[in-house]
Amino acid sequence: MSGVVYNGYLTPLFIAYRANIMFKRLLLLLLIILIPYANAEELRTGLVLSGGGARGLAHIGVLKQLEEMNVPIHAIAGTSMGAVIGGLYAAGYTADEIEKIALELDWQNTLSDSPLREDIPFRRKQDDRDFLVKQRLSFDRGRLNLPLGLLQGQNLGLALEALLVHTNDIDNFDHLPIPFRAVATDIASGEAVIFDHGHLPLAIRASIALPGFFAPVNVDGRMLVDGVLVKNLPVDIARSMGVDRVIVVDTGTPLKSAEQLTSIIDIMDQTTSLLTRTNTQEQIDTLGPDDLLLQPELGTMAFSSFDQADAAILAGAASLSESPQGQAFADRSLRDKPGGNLARIRPLRQPIISSIAVENSGKVSDKVVRSMLRQPLGEPLNLARLEEDMGTIYGTDYFSRVSYEIIHGEETNTLLVRTSGRETGTDYLRLGLNLVDDFKGGSQFNIGASFRVNGVNPLGAEWLTRLQVGENQVFYSEFYQPLDFGSRYFVAPFIDAESRNVEVIVDNDPIVDYRQTRYGTGFNLGRQIANNGEVRFGLSRYKGESRVRVGDPQLPSFNFEEAFYTLQIDRDTLDNVNFPRSGDEARLVWRQSEPDLGADERYEQVELRANKALSKGANSFQLGIFGGRTDGGVGVAQSSFLLGGPGQFSGFRQNGLAGQNYNLGRVVYYRRLNPGNYVPVGIPVYLGTSFEYGRVYNKEDNGFDSGYMTAGSLLLGLDTFLGPLFFGLGANQEGERALYMKLGQTF
Repeated sequence: MSGVVYNGYLTPLFIAYRANIMFKRLLLLLLIILIPYANAEELRTGLVLSGGGARGLAHIGVLKQLEEMNVPIHAIAGTSMGAVIGGLYAAGYTADEIEKIALELDWQNTLSDSPLREDIPFRRKQDDRDFLVKQRLSFDRGRLNLPLGLLQGQNLGLALEALLVHTNDIDNFDHLPIPFRAVATDIASGEAVIFDHGHLPLAIRASIALPGFFAPVNVDGRMLVDGVLVKNLPVDIARSMGVDRVIVVDTGTPLKSAEQLTSIIDIMDQTTSLLTRTNTQEQIDTLGPDDLLLQPELGTMAFSSFDQADAAILAGAASLSESPQGQAFADRSLRDKPGGNLARIRPLRQPIISSIAVENSGKVSDKVVRSMLRQPLGEPLNLARLEEDMGTIYGTDYFSRVSYEIIHGEETNTLLVRTSGRETGTDYLRLGLNLVDDFKGGSQFNIGASFRVNGVNPLGAEWLTRLQVGENQVFYSEFYQPLDFGSRYFVAPFIDAESRNVEVIVDNDPIVDYRQTRYGTGFNLGRQIANNGEVRFGLSRYKGESRVRVGDPQLPSFNFEEAFYTLQIDRDTLDNVNFPRSGDEARLVWRQSEPDLGADERYEQVELRANKALSKGANSFQLGIFGGRTDGGVGVAQSSFLLGGPGQFSGFRQNGLAGQNYNLGRVVYYRRLNPGNYVPVGIPVYLGTSFEYGRVYNKEDNGFDSGYMTAGSLLLGLDTFLGPLFFGLGANQEGERALYMKLGQTF
């Protein structure tokens, strides 16, 4: 090169040339070193979450580990339980928050349709006392209709609405903190339905509607069920969201052997597994070397085992932490920062409600629904109170589904409540069964039916008819007509007929057993007290007769006429009518038969029955006070209280004590022996005992008087689908002993 060297030194031109070459080489080396890091930052990661019921709670553990390792998630696609967990995470909940929800949620209540008993209208609470066969038959215009699923998913839907209320103004799921997709199945066509917009709680609810267990969800005229039927692992859906690689979490249930299929839960679990195996494997086969498949070690955990949530979450976390590929997904730039949901934090919003609207497809007026909503206008949304109101509306039995949504305007927020009329009809037939046997030849059997016509008019009128045959025969028909849209005031005309056995005891010896028959009609005016009780004042007129059934046929039989003023006050806040753990119940009845109304003679009766339930852990207590009094010259065969049986002077046969007056105090203890079930097919088992102290007597000089006596019983109880089944051993101070078997309860 000409002019390179001058007096032994490099020329400036040559120096510049060499420096340029060295710089280019250094830059190239730097690029080579940094390319992997640049690529890592540019790679977008999708999260794919499968169905699996309770097994799907393992997704929470995976999320916790993703946050711990600082793995950013750019898109989520989920099916069934994967849609639930993935939807909450995409909406901005952290893994720790979702874990807290899963561990604290009342799964038994959430996976049922029944509102909390304290929230349902008082009239529906009384239905529980009449007939305890839990399943009922629905009629629409006289035609029997069967439900489309074991459950409607009402409580599950309300839980999702409450958790995701902050997303109500987001219609496009790409605008969630993390873009999200939920998968459902069109049960009519068999096609996959991919939710990328709409009402997020509804989309998730459709994705988890397991056929047979949950009724299909109607969305835009399509009947949708669980997405596991067509796409349990929506890998292709996640890829379509623009991700470069996916983390796939498969919580499917391994197939059980014939010996392991021992219950309906096992059969449902196995059926779901068989239906999903093929489509799951098809998606797994599409995974490449840059993708990560996690299959948490959940053993034989069933889809209904929500009591094993802790174990499922730990298994999910372990599946990622123990994966050698997991670290490849971590964001190295966030290595020194604490873990957490790397999406935007969900907006904390408590909207001010400026108006309330109702979309109602049921039989009753919109005003009836509106009257049950207590949200004040101009105040922040009260979610706790709204959930109670949803339970009250659903508890009327007019609707198959009750939901809500917050419609956000520019300056206003509207609480929109949607009610869907029952497709199967709102007229209900319930059956009742009562069988008592003291194993000494004394047995009683009653079978009954109740038919209720709901929504007779827009105010919510009802026509209720009861029929019972057997030892005690009953016919009762009442037309219940609310006088306002809130059903605070009502009128209730009725007809009533009853036939029963009454034993007369003189000098403590039974002398005759009468068959008493009474029939009449009446009219009640009442006031409902919130959901906890009601007050009734009524007038009624009866004719009756008492005929000798067992005993000296020379003893007199007689006819009688009665006409009553009646005051009845009821209260019921028990959480369960069969085996209560909290709340109380009370009934006070006063009636006076008045000659001015047409009665043969004047007499007065008062009866008080009160119970208080307490519990701690698996242990429950009931404290009860009962009493009845009769004043006047009326005969024992016309006006007696029937007592006897477990908890009501144990040791005597049921209804084996007849007296015009009684006092009774009791304490009942029982303990649940088996753990709680999270699906409505279990049979709780209880072991209990009772202690009673009281007196039964008549006021005549030679009349019956048991004196004050103690009694008690040992009880084994089962809460079956037919009603409560009791086995008991009773004894009392009088030396009476009895074995009891009691199934069901009527009136």
